[in-house]
Amino acid sequence: MKTINKISFHDIESIPQLIKDFLNRDIEGFEESTFSLDNFKNQIHKKQNSFDSNHRKVLSSALERQLSHLTLSSKQVENIENLRQSNTFTITTGHQLNLFSGPAFFVYKILQTIKTCSYLKENFPDFNFVPIYWMASEDHDFAEINHFKTESNYYEINEKSGGAVGRIKINDTFFISEFEKEFKDFVFGTELILMLKEAYKAGNTLTQAIQILVNRLFSEFGLLIVDGDSKELKEEIKGTFRDELLNFSLYKNSKEKVDFLTQKYGKVQVNPREINLFYLSETRDRIDFDGKKYNIVDRNISFTEEEILNELENYPEKFSPNALMRPVYQETVLPNLAYIGGNAEIMYWLELKDYFTKINIPFPVLIPRNSMLFLKEKTLGKIDKLDLKIGDFFKNFATITNSKVLNNNEILKLLEDKENLLHSQFSELKSISESTEKSFGNMVKAEEVRQMKSFKRLKKRLLHAEKIKQSELLERLENLFLDVHPSKNWQERVYNFSVFFADYGYSWIESCLEKIEITESNLIIIAV
Repeated sequence: MKTINKISFHDIESIPQLIKDFLNRDIEGFEESTFSLDNFKNQIHKKQNSFDSNHRKVLSSALERQLSHLTLSSKQVENIENLRQSNTFTITTGHQLNLFSGPAFFVYKILQTIKTCSYLKENFPDFNFVPIYWMASEDHDFAEINHFKTESNYYEINEKSGGAVGRIKINDTFFISEFEKEFKDFVFGTELILMLKEAYKAGNTLTQAIQILVNRLFSEFGLLIVDGDSKELKEEIKGTFRDELLNFSLYKNSKEKVDFLTQKYGKVQVNPREINLFYLSETRDRIDFDGKKYNIVDRNISFTEEEILNELENYPEKFSPNALMRPVYQETVLPNLAYIGGNAEIMYWLELKDYFTKINIPFPVLIPRNSMLFLKEKTLGKIDKLDLKIGDFFKNFATITNSKVLNNNEILKLLEDKENLLHSQFSELKSISESTEKSFGNMVKAEEVRQMKSFKRLKKRLLHAEKIKQSELLERLENLFLDVHPSKNWQERVYNFSVFFADYGYSWIESCLEKIEITESNLIIIAV
């Protein structure tokens, strides 16, 4: 495997402008939230002063309990113990509990988190840095996570849903036998099958399944897995939840930033609600306030102010943060310096800057994760043969296709020459017509528009004719696009890691770790 290209996020059309501006430090007020050693030095100082030893004890104890059913590496045990010390900090990424990890970028974001910790240790040797994977175990949208895809098949699990997905117990294991059929003859197929069977054994919860899988893949790197569905961790954030219920603080204190981002970029990723909490029972339902009572939406449950505050005091585990409150929860219970996430995640974190200031929690460094693309040598050869560059596949490919179809087309050249000549003639005519009666001048301009539209129609019809004539070339281009973008999406958002692991095993993970970037946000293209 070798890296053949890196494309900066700045040069990819589909990367949101907000992310590009953030990386360029072009958004006022977020300069200290971007990746730099100076910013990390400041974060270490801020977090040291805001995260006390009691928080550390609670976190270490919670991790010991949550991970007690796993076989931990010596590095993981050391990291849990180090978290009790004031010179230890975390770098965090988070993700849903997708079946068998879901799309491959799940692996990439964890590896970038691990490598960032190593980078920081090299630059700040007096401190320890612990990689954290935060499980979104309380999410309730089971349909988002109950499947994964390989090159040949789509795998799905069917279970009763509606509550926190991490609590769902596995009964349906049919997908495992189907997976075994696909991968039994691969070099590392047996390893994958054993991995899947161990994690998704009947009776395990989805939380346990992901803990087992992630631990098997990353334990030697010292990665720690945090389950936010925890009474002891939620005890740490009761004050913030109470403030949210009484004062709608996140909504009020993020409004200015949300308005600014909406005005500049058209919309925000997630709109805050007045109350950004769910109530957890056998289902997970939004909490709403009607001016008198707190109502659990879609359930026949309501609380007075006194009742809901008593509920929070005695059963904090029943209160679940939504997508915007989850970052606040993470930064409250972790000695965290930076969050590594996808573009959508980074965009909703940006909404929270003022709210973090209000509740006196340091806002972390935000790092848009790298993307990776693995292409076969055969595919790369086809791209070269058509005189294309890999970057072309991350531009408007319809435009690229059209230019290929019409490349060196004599009729197009003639049309463009005549169009330019006509445009020049009309410019001369308009210049003279302006000295005559006004309506005549307007008629000349209208006639130019009419004739130019005719040329546009002719070029469009020529393109259509050439596409029919060059259908074979068109098919080759379309097939190449699907090789790069399976299901017309980024590869890392479609294929499960098993597609690559099956051929290369753990050496694929090591290779990803070696090639992933730390200080920049790039798409890394690797030949296999």
